[in-house]
Amino acid sequence: MTTHIIPLSWGTPPLTANQRKHWREKAALTRAVRTEVATRARAQKLPTGLERVTVRLHYVPAQNRRRDPSNLMPTQKAAVDGLVDHGLVPDDCPPYVTEEMPRVHPADRSVALRMWLEVAA
Repeated sequence: MTTHIIPLSWGTPPLTANQRKHWREKAALTRAVRTEVATRARAQKLPTGLERVTVRLHYVPAQNRRRDPSNLMPTQKAAVDGLVDHGLVPDDCPPYVTEEMPRVHPADRSVALRMWLEVAA
């Protein structure tokens, strides 16, 4: 099994389950996440046409406080859609993609990378 790490440029999750954004703003953020993940997947020369992958979003916040990992699912969903846009798998449904619960790591202000996507194929 090969694991690929796709770094993301956001310091905080661009989409969360608690946000109440206007549909146009949410659509723009979703498009941005999809585009970034697809672009980075191409840049890293991730394969295409795989039969199955497992995906997990990782987040290192700047402060320690209680966080609900499931609130990160909208960002993870858009990222998985970006992997499909790249052609990693044909679709984001269960026969092709297993989505693990996002992982919130302990706060660490010294790390530069705050968010990344782990893709195991």
